[in-house]
Amino acid sequence: MSVVEKSFYAGPCGVEPYDKEWGVGVSGMVDNPSPYPRINRMLKWLDAVTPGADHERACLVTEAYQKHSYKPQIVKCAEALSNVLRNVTVRIYPDELIVGEIAAPAKSAPVFPEFSYNWIVDEIKNNPWKSRTHDVHVLSEETEKRLLELAEYWPGKTVEEQIKATCTDEELKGCQMGKGVYFLDLYMYGGVGHICANYESLFKQGFGGLGKRVEEKLAGIDPSLPEDIKKRNFYQAQLIVVEASIEFIKRYARLAREMAAQEQDETRKNELVQIAGNCEWVSENPPRTFWEAIQLYHLATNIILIESNGHSVTYGRFDQLFYPFYKNDMKNGTATKDFVQELIENFFIKLHELNKVRDTGNTIVASGPRMGGTALDVGGIDRKGRDATNDLSFMVLDAHAHTRIPNPWMAVRFHANTPVEFKIKVFNVIRIGTGEPKILNDEVNIPAAMAYGRSLEDARDYVGIGCVEPDAAGKEYGWHDAAYFSMAKVFELAINDGRCVGCGSNCPRWEICASVGKRLGAQTGRLADFKSFDEVLDAYDKQMKYWCDRLVSVINIMDLTHQSLKPLPYLSLLIDDCTEKGVDVTAGGARYNFSGPQGVGTATVGDGLSTIKQLVFEEKKVTGAELLKAVENNWEGYEPLYALVNSKKVRHYGNDDDYADELAGFALNTYCKHLERRPNAHGGVFVPGVFSVSVNVGAGFFCGASVEGRKAFEPVSDCLGPVHTYAGSHDLSGPTAIANSVSKLDLVRVGNGTILNWKFTPTCLTGETGRDNLISVIDGFFAKKGMQSQFNVVSRETLLAAQANPEKYKGLLVRVAGYSAYFVELSKELQDDIIGRTELSFD
Repeated sequence: MSVVEKSFYAGPCGVEPYDKEWGVGVSGMVDNPSPYPRINRMLKWLDAVTPGADHERACLVTEAYQKHSYKPQIVKCAEALSNVLRNVTVRIYPDELIVGEIAAPAKSAPVFPEFSYNWIVDEIKNNPWKSRTHDVHVLSEETEKRLLELAEYWPGKTVEEQIKATCTDEELKGCQMGKGVYFLDLYMYGGVGHICANYESLFKQGFGGLGKRVEEKLAGIDPSLPEDIKKRNFYQAQLIVVEASIEFIKRYARLAREMAAQEQDETRKNELVQIAGNCEWVSENPPRTFWEAIQLYHLATNIILIESNGHSVTYGRFDQLFYPFYKNDMKNGTATKDFVQELIENFFIKLHELNKVRDTGNTIVASGPRMGGTALDVGGIDRKGRDATNDLSFMVLDAHAHTRIPNPWMAVRFHANTPVEFKIKVFNVIRIGTGEPKILNDEVNIPAAMAYGRSLEDARDYVGIGCVEPDAAGKEYGWHDAAYFSMAKVFELAINDGRCVGCGSNCPRWEICASVGKRLGAQTGRLADFKSFDEVLDAYDKQMKYWCDRLVSVINIMDLTHQSLKPLPYLSLLIDDCTEKGVDVTAGGARYNFSGPQGVGTATVGDGLSTIKQLVFEEKKVTGAELLKAVENNWEGYEPLYALVNSKKVRHYGNDDDYADELAGFALNTYCKHLERRPNAHGGVFVPGVFSVSVNVGAGFFCGASVEGRKAFEPVSDCLGPVHTYAGSHDLSGPTAIANSVSKLDLVRVGNGTILNWKFTPTCLTGETGRDNLISVIDGFFAKKGMQSQFNVVSRETLLAAQANPEKYKGLLVRVAGYSAYFVELSKELQDDIIGRTELSFD
C-alpha cells in the first residue's frame, strides 16, 4: 500500500504541493531553482563572490584589549565586542530583504586573535590561504598587512597558549599534536559555539527588555559580598553589550535610509525604507511581524558569532518560533504567503554568506563547511507531546528545494505520529540529492535528553545542535563536540601493549617514549600473548579507561581556560538563568551544563573484535601473533589474510548478525562507561556522543593498519556506519540489515547524539515505489529506536566523474557527515571516503 493513501494532516503544506517531485539525484546542478526571480539573482550574485578573510574585527578587538587592559576580563571582553559592533563596516547587498553580517563582508571570514594567532601568522607568511586547493580565502594587501601587524601584541595572551601551558605532556601526547587518540582543535584554537539561544525570550522582550532586566539585577547587588562583586562585573559587561547590540542594529537602519535616499528604483527604495524601519524597531523592541522577527533573529545570532568564534550556533525550531508571526501576518494581511516564502529563502542565502577560517590541517579532514553548523529544525512534537507540524514546516523544505545550497544545516524531527504528507515532502527533498535534510527520531532523542537530567518539557523541545547533538534550546551550555575521540586508536594500543602499530625511531616521540622503555598508553598486553578472547576485551576496557581519564582532564582544562580568558556576556543574555544567577554562561550560568566528546570508529573496533574472536580464538585460522605481524607489515606479504578479513567469510557489523553487532555494542558501551556522567568544569557532567563527522579521515592518519582490514592511514569507520576499506565494504546485506544492526546499539545512552550515513543510488529511489521503499526503511529503523539518519543520493560513477572533471560539477552537493558541501570543494581524502561508502539499493 502506498504511503500516500492515508492522510493525517489537514493544514496547508507549503507553497508547493506536498508530493511535488524535484527529481532524483539532480542535486544543486540546476539553474534558477527558485520560482522567485530575486532569489535566483541573489544566488548568482553570491556564487560570484570570492571567499576571503577580513582584518577589521581583529584590529578592533586588539584595540579594545589594549585600551581596557586593566579591567576585569569579562568587562574587557564586553568592551571588545562593543568596539566591533560600534565601528566595524556594515553593508547592505543587492536585492536582500534581510540585512546583517558577522563583522566581515559576504563570504569573508572575520579573524579572532584572542583564541589563537600563531597559526594565522604562520600561514599568511608560509602557506597563503589563496593558494589552497580548497577552503580558499583571498586576502587583500591591506588585510594581510594589518593582520601581520597584530602579531606583536598577541603572543602569550591567547586561549590556545594558555591551554597548552596548563596541560602536561601526559595530557597532550594523545591529542592531534601528539598521536591522535583525541582531537581538541575546535576549542583549543577557536570558540565553543554549539549553542542555541532562547529566541522565544528575545522575541518577547527585545534587547530593550533584556537590558532592563540586567539593570534591575545590578541594582539589587550587595558589593560587600564577594560573590556580588563578581556579579557586578558580569552585569556591567552585559549592559555594555546590550547597548552596543542596539547601536549595531541601528547602524543598519541608518545605512538603509541613506541608501534609500540615493535609490532610483522605486520598488527597491521602498524595500530599503522598510528595512530601515524593521531595524530601527527591533533594535530595542519585540518584533511585531514575520519580517521584523526574522531580521532580529539574523542579527542577534550574528552577534553571537561575532563574540564567540564558535560554529554550530543553531537557529532552533524555526517552524515553532515563527508560526505565531506567520499566522498573524496571514490573518491581518500584513504579508502574502509568497512573500514570507521569499523571506525564508533570503534568510537561507544570508546563512550561506557566513564563513570561517580554519587551519590548513583541518581543511583536509573537514573541508567545505564554510561557517559550519548553521542548523535549524522543523517538525517533531511540542512541549505537551502533540504533533507540532505546521505550514512553515513545509515551507522550510520548499525553501531548500528552491535554493539548493548547503546552508542551513536542516533537520526534521520525526515521531510516531508524524503526518504522512510531511514525510512525503521530506523524502522528496532528500531525493533531490543535496544531502538535506537529516532526520532526528523523537522517540530516542527525547529519552536520551531526559536521561541526563533535562525535564520532559525541555526534552520534547530539543533541537539538534550543529550536526545532531540534542540540546535544550535556550537553556543549555552543552560543549557539544568538545573533542573527537578515536576508539580505533585505543583498540590499536589495547592489543599492542600500549604502543602504536609500527612503533619505531621514525616517531617524533621516540626519544622520550619507546627508546627509554616507555609506551604511549597503558600496559595491557599484546594480541600475540593473549590466551583468551576475554583478555582482548579486558585490554580494550583498561586502555579505554586510561585514555578517557586523560580526555576528561584536558577538556576540563580547556573549559577552565575559556572561562578565564573568554567569558561570553552577550551570549549569557540569551541563555536562561545566566542573568538571574549573575553567572556567565561559560562558568555554569545555564540551567543545563554538559561536555560532549564524540567517539569515532565504532565499527572499526567492532569488526576488529569480531575478526579476532572468530579467526584467532574460535576457528584458529591464524594466531594472534600472525595477525599482529600482518598489520605491522601493513598486510604486505599477507594478501590472502587481508582478503579473508575483508570478505563475507568473517562476520561483520552491519549485516544484522548478532555475533558482530554485539561486539560493536561492546566497543561503544565501553567508551560510554568510562566517560558518562563524570563532572565537568562548568557545573555539569560529560555526555558521550558517537559520530565522526569527517574526523574518521583524520583519525585514520594516526592509525596503523588494523586487524579488521584497514591499511595504514586509511580512514576508520564513519559515525555509526559499517566498515568500508580499500578492499571493499563490510556490509553486504542491504539497508534493512544495516538498520537492524544499528538499532541493537544502546543509543539512549549516547546522549550527545549519533549519525548514520546512508548512500543510495538514484535509480533505486525513482518513482513512487522508490520513495515509499525509502520511507519504509526509515520508518522501520526508527520504530526499532534508531536515533538519526542522513542521506546521499548519488552514484559512484557521478562522484568519480566529478572528481575527474570538477568544473562540470560545481553544483554537486553531497552529505559529508554532519554537513553537506559541494563535492568539488572537498579535499581528495574526503572525496575518496565518500566514494568508498557502500552503495545501497532495494534489490
